[in-house]
Amino acid sequence: MQNNLAEEIQIIPIILIGICLLILMSAAIILFFYLSRKKIVQTELEKATLKIQHQKEMLQTSLLTQEAERKRIAQDLHDDISSKLNIVSLNASLVQEENISVQEANALGSKIVEITTTVLESSRRIAHDLLPPSLDKFGLTAALEELCDQVEASRKFEVFTSFSYEEEILPKDQELHIFRIVQELINNTVKYADAKTVSLSLKSTQNTVHLHYKDDGNGFELATGKLAKGLGLGGIENRAAIIGAKVTLESQPQNGMSLDLVKQRN
Repeated sequence: MQNNLAEEIQIIPIILIGICLLILMSAAIILFFYLSRKKIVQTELEKATLKIQHQKEMLQTSLLTQEAERKRIAQDLHDDISSKLNIVSLNASLVQEENISVQEANALGSKIVEITTTVLESSRRIAHDLLPPSLDKFGLTAALEELCDQVEASRKFEVFTSFSYEEEILPKDQELHIFRIVQELINNTVKYADAKTVSLSLKSTQNTVHLHYKDDGNGFELATGKLAKGLGLGGIENRAAIIGAKVTLESQPQNGMSLDLVKQRN
C-alpha cells in the first residue's frame, strides 16, 4: 500500500511536467501562428503599399507625358497656325482699304491663298501627329512602315525593317505609345546620330511584344545622354513606364545606339 502511494507520488511531478510541457508547446504553437499571421499581414501591406506607390508613379509619369504633349501641340499651333493666321488677317484688312489698286489687291489675295494653303498643311500635320490615320485605320505595323518610308524618302539613311506583330494584340493607346517611341528614336537619329543605317523590328509572341531599334550613328555616353533634354530619352522611358514595358538602352560614342523594349502581355 505504501509502495503504491509512493509510486503515485512519484508520478504526480511527471504528470505536472507533462502538463507544463503541453501548455508551453501550445503557447509556442499559438505564438508561432500569431507571428506568422502577423508577418503575412505585414507582407501583404507592404505589397499593397508598393502597388499604390507604383500606381502613383505611373499616374505622375502619365501626367508629365501628357503635359509635354500639350506643350508641344500648343507650340505647333502658335508657330505654324496662329502666326500665319495673323498675317492673313493683316493682308485681309489691307485689301479692304479704299485706295488700294487692283494689282495690289491681287497680290495680297495671292499671298492670302498661299498662306492659307500652308496653314491647312500645318493643321493636317498636327492632326496626323495627334493620331496617325494609318495607325487608327490599318494598325501599328502599317503606321511604322509608313513612318519608315517617309524617312527613306528623305534619303537621310537606309532603314531595314522586320515586322511579325499580331495586330491589336495590345490596346490602341499602348500601340500609340510604341509608335511615339519609334518616332522619337528616329527623330534623334536624324538630328544627332549622322547614321547610315537603321534597323527596326517589332515582334509579338503569345506572352510578349518586343521592339528593337538600332542605328550605326555617333552614339553617346549613356549617363550624359539620359540627362540631355534634346534626346528625349526621358519621354521614351515615361512612355514605356505608362504601358508597363521594360526598356534597355545601349550606346557608346562612335558606336551607335540600340534600344530594346519588352512588353509582357497581361
